[in-house]
Amino acid sequence: MSRLVVVSNRVAPIKAGKVAAGGLAVGIHDALRQSGGIWFGWSGEVSASPDIGCETVGNITYATLALNKRDYDQYYRGFSNATLWPIFHYRIDLARYNREEYEGYRRVNAMLAEKLKPLLKPDDIIWIHDYHLIPFAEECRRLGIRNRIGFFLHIPFPPPEILTVIPPHNELLRTLCYYDLIGFQTDTDRLAFQDYMTREVRGVIEADGSLTAYGQNFRAGVFPIGVVPEEIRELAESYKGRRRPMRRNTDVLRKNIISVDRLDYSKGLVERFKAYEAFLDRFPEHRRLVEFIQIAPTSRSDVKTYQTIRQQLESEAGHINGRLSDLDWTPLHYLNKSHDRRTLMGLFRYAAVGFVTPLRDGMNLVAKEYVASQNPEDPGVLVLSRFAGAAKELTSALIVNPYDCIGMAEALDRALRMPLAERKDRYEHMMRAIRAADLDAWRDTFLRDLRTFSSRPRPAAKKTSRGVMKL
Repeated sequence: MSRLVVVSNRVAPIKAGKVAAGGLAVGIHDALRQSGGIWFGWSGEVSASPDIGCETVGNITYATLALNKRDYDQYYRGFSNATLWPIFHYRIDLARYNREEYEGYRRVNAMLAEKLKPLLKPDDIIWIHDYHLIPFAEECRRLGIRNRIGFFLHIPFPPPEILTVIPPHNELLRTLCYYDLIGFQTDTDRLAFQDYMTREVRGVIEADGSLTAYGQNFRAGVFPIGVVPEEIRELAESYKGRRRPMRRNTDVLRKNIISVDRLDYSKGLVERFKAYEAFLDRFPEHRRLVEFIQIAPTSRSDVKTYQTIRQQLESEAGHINGRLSDLDWTPLHYLNKSHDRRTLMGLFRYAAVGFVTPLRDGMNLVAKEYVASQNPEDPGVLVLSRFAGAAKELTSALIVNPYDCIGMAEALDRALRMPLAERKDRYEHMMRAIRAADLDAWRDTFLRDLRTFSSRPRPAAKKTSRGVMKL
């Protein structure tokens, strides 16, 4: 079998021969462990040293390098997270465009391709991950690399009306066409991409389903990322922590509602807090009988937008607790720190409701993890945003609109009142979907399609000028 080379913005840290827990890290690690290969990317360090550090564990080589301060500011903090992230999450109001940052984004992609080239063998399969590395294949082709190269987008893909807000959108999307296979989380994302290609640049959908645009032939497909349900169940069952449903007295069982998110404006955290307050106001019979646990580790703390969202959440949490709590009851527990995977799965298992309501999300594995962690004999209820990719598969969740505060409050009330028979039926339906599209299926289907797709011969990429318009 040909060797697999994975390229991602960050390489998961290595501890005692194990990668960090998490859907992307677990999926990549298992794929590499099967075939052997390289995991290449940024180490997370900011340093003037451009040297690549390599560490081999088993049949996997972890190859990482640092970014200098200029590259970090322009490529990572700049175009990746101040332009692409908000635009791809439909937040034009939060996006900014800076020509120098776009140049830095292209420069770092070119640098990474140059650093990777000496590590490659002719029959390697190259798998690129996420929005930081959209131009990576074009840079590889410019260097004469002819290996099969696939790309998977973990976040949503916006419709053309939103995407074209980015001044160099045409050049950026042209670079995607140098991949052999482009993967999306949902059919909505794939259709938005095809819509751009056919409307904006008059691309053609061929008889075999492939696309031809900018003189390149390639394929786009849907590959929803999954989880490993048996591993999650084992972690949840092995949890020995103290946070279980708590008895206030011998007659009353206090239930938990839980949410776990990275601290990000796309997750709908402020809207969720307001919905919880509305729930307690509209359904006061639940007061003292329920507690909401929101775990939201800090994300991109050096970006002003993320500092603002943290301040908003702290203010809203203080408002809710100050207005509604009592000596023996705190309605909202807001934890701005991370917890290990076993603890999270245990907390999911003992929570009566999983409250997963992003404003826009590529997939949202927390929704799948919550369901997979449940006790089949007494499962909790998932309240899920219609704008999470997971809603396409987990149709037996209580689907809500995260912009509808009262609708979310009513869903919480329904979830807490739901009879056991209905909870079990919904759980079993969602588990069938999770098992059918688990992490192995995601990884194996993508790599199979990448290996078997035969694109038309592609000309070598040429160096072009990168002048772009100003906003």
